[in-house]
Amino acid sequence: MPRLRPPSPEEIRERRRALHEDIEAGGLPVADAVRRMREALGMTQADFARAFRLTERQVWEIEAGKANPTLATLNRIGKPFGFQAGLVLLHPRRHDSTG
Repeated sequence: MPRLRPPSPEEIRERRRALHEDIEAGGLPVADAVRRMREALGMTQADFARAFRLTERQVWEIEAGKANPTLATLNRIGKPFGFQAGLVLLHPRRHDSTG
């Protein structure tokens, strides 16, 4: 597998900003979020696995939506991005100003 070109500092900032916006909007599954975190860092799955004390297979399974990572694993992965695992409403009620 070819090595990824390391992203520039500006690319990293932009990828992190976009990731934060998408997660804040509530529309990003764990598999996509983890893949985008890895890509934002310009890492291969092998590099990401080493950095976060995972196996390459675990990274692949998480990104493929086939894994059931622990909260500790999700928190370890999310911490450098300012994220922590938690519960999110699937269908939040919309509140309007009319009460």
